[in-house]
Amino acid sequence: MKTAVIFPGQGSQFSGMGRDFFETYPVAADIFTRADKVLGFPLSDLCFNGPQDQLNLTANTQPALLTVSAAIAAVFRDTTSVTPLFAAGHSLGEYTALWFAGSLDFESAVRLVRIRGEAMQNATPTGMGTMAALIGLNPDAIADVCKEAAQDQVLQAANFNSPGQIVISGHREAVERGILAAQKHGAKKGVILPVSAPFHSRLMEPAALRMKSELDRVTVLPPATAIVNNADARVLDGHPDSIRSSLVRQVISPVKWEQSLQYMANRGVELFVELGPGNILTNLVKRTIPQSMRVSIGTVEGLGEFIRNMASC
Repeated sequence: MKTAVIFPGQGSQFSGMGRDFFETYPVAADIFTRADKVLGFPLSDLCFNGPQDQLNLTANTQPALLTVSAAIAAVFRDTTSVTPLFAAGHSLGEYTALWFAGSLDFESAVRLVRIRGEAMQNATPTGMGTMAALIGLNPDAIADVCKEAAQDQVLQAANFNSPGQIVISGHREAVERGILAAQKHGAKKGVILPVSAPFHSRLMEPAALRMKSELDRVTVLPPATAIVNNADARVLDGHPDSIRSSLVRQVISPVKWEQSLQYMANRGVELFVELGPGNILTNLVKRTIPQSMRVSIGTVEGLGEFIRNMASC
């Protein structure tokens, strides 16, 4: 069965995530221990015990999610015989996918996403920008909304999550105008998201420049598993410079998640396995590729169920 593994981004975090893997599997415990050492503070304790408000800080959320997802993926690799055709991740999850595929070593990946979180948080003054989810419009209508509501400010599509679910990002006033414009264009709903910055917009240029500087100093290897990237929704050619460029462009470009799922499905993927806390990506797969099989593995119990089901097939 052709399989893709997918890794979540911000929004999937919760206090207690990953603890059962840490307590059950030495390979997972090793991942958490290495993250604590690289970052110089007990990230594992933040994952297991919170507090939630500290876990939700972008600079903490990004390395926390990468670490938990990597711990789960390490156990998944050790306990199953699944050889995925593709790997992909939503926003910061792309770093987890690159680690899984062997392009980045774990220490580099967790350090990079810590820096990425700090850089994205600090790219704009607090309150200057925001994001909003718009429900019920297609990409062409979203483009019209952004053009109409920008008014010399930044406003652009930031996440193509699933059919009819698109996130816009930019200056706060432009996003608020965008919600009103979207309603005029027939949107079913428009909601400001509880985020601290206008991610995946041109306002993140300072963060993109910081990431370019950091990535230029990191060893990047060709991936052993094909990576479908966010910025282009296609397989990266595997050259280290292409991977670096993709990760830099990702900071200011929309996350083409719906298109990435379609790309993989069109190439035969039947099963999507989400490795990480929660099931946000699994739900997006359900909306985008309803005929697919999908499973989220975020707990030891969930992994055991997956292994039993695979054995019975």
